[in-house]
Amino acid sequence: MSPLAPLTPSTLAPVPPPTARAERLVNLVLALLSTRQFLSADRIRTTVAGYEEARTDEAFYRMFERDKAELRELGVPLETGKQSVFDVVDGYRIARGDYELAAIDLAPDEATAVALAARLWDSPQLAGAARTAMTKLRAAGVEVDPAAASEVQPRVRTTEPAFAPLLAAARAGRVVTFAHRGHPAAEARRRIVEPWGVVSYRGRWYLVGHDRDRDDVRCFRLSRIEGEVTATGARGAVTRPEGVDLVELVARSAGPPPPTGTARVRLAPGRAAGLRRAGRPDPQGDPDVVELDLSRIDTLARWVAGQGPDAVVLSPPELRTAVVGILRAARDADTGAATPAAGLAR
Repeated sequence: MSPLAPLTPSTLAPVPPPTARAERLVNLVLALLSTRQFLSADRIRTTVAGYEEARTDEAFYRMFERDKAELRELGVPLETGKQSVFDVVDGYRIARGDYELAAIDLAPDEATAVALAARLWDSPQLAGAARTAMTKLRAAGVEVDPAAASEVQPRVRTTEPAFAPLLAAARAGRVVTFAHRGHPAAEARRRIVEPWGVVSYRGRWYLVGHDRDRDDVRCFRLSRIEGEVTATGARGAVTRPEGVDLVELVARSAGPPPPTGTARVRLAPGRAAGLRRAGRPDPQGDPDVVELDLSRIDTLARWVAGQGPDAVVLSPPELRTAVVGILRAARDADTGAATPAAGLAR
């Protein structure tokens, strides 16, 4: 962790959350793509959602200069020019021909990867902000291309409540505190972490950082974080070490890929109706054995464990071990309750 930065007027100035800045940048791209005219900074200030946060001219121009620099760093072809010889200030636009990609031929596996990535980018809120900007531009007499707004809508979507506050804290370099379960049946424990980043791996989101209590690098699955995430300390107090590969750290922490295929589970006669409906008949013809999809082994383990003695895993061993672990954790949490874990472990 880096030493705390000294407090100066610049560090005390309000900084918009990373998500708000990302929305403003996308709105700016949409506006500049939607017209062939050069838009002046003043017109951008009044039409693009996000710039209303700047309460003074100086604050707006600082914000706008940062945004222009970031777009150019991202490779967005931002043009500067005047609409006519009578204009006294420069305007801005994005050349559609330079911005758009040519036709791309993808192999089937590449197309699949693109399709999976596209599922992460969706937001009706962003589309609403874009429509508002388009309306303002038309009202100001600017020629607008109505097709442009539908072509740029990048927004990461995730169902994990902890995603946004953890990402914001990692971007801001602030320490986070939250409650986390080591596995589904474990008790949630308070963790204090210096966050380095949030990454996706095998369809799940993880926080990677330095766990202060354990004084070591740790990875935390976001789906196992409970309650509120609290960010503390000064901005910039945490920095990600150079050369650290977050995905590699998560891959080592997650271990080998989960088993694929199907599981075979024996059910008590006339019991576990939910598992019977979800499963497929046993190819060997046993009426009390079902085959179940193994794509989400953790979810299936919790479901099977919830049936108690009415469900016994026949295969694979990984699912059997996960179910026994859940039942033993439940027994340890309430030592006075009977548990069928011993029967399942036979």
